[in-house]
Amino acid sequence: MYLYLGQDTVINSKDVIGIFDLDNTSVSKRTRDYLKLAQQSGKVATVSPEIPKSFVVCDECVYLSQLSPATLKKRSKLQNLI
Repeated sequence: MYLYLGQDTVINSKDVIGIFDLDNTSVSKRTRDYLKLAQQSGKVATVSPEIPKSFVVCDECVYLSQLSPATLKKRSKLQNLI
């Protein structure tokens, strides 16, 4: 199955490790350090020019999405039912 992240970005749902709320999780220093390291390594992909609301951690990349984590979670569950 696939997960649509917005702005013509689709990923394989098997590669998804986690879907996180950017506002809530970026309070933690460990999360900020992780995202900073991923960005310095060139592993961060921005899905939209809009302000990101969530980030999706995959095997090879971290995607910043303008969609809320609740929307992405709902989409992933809907696709698993089909």
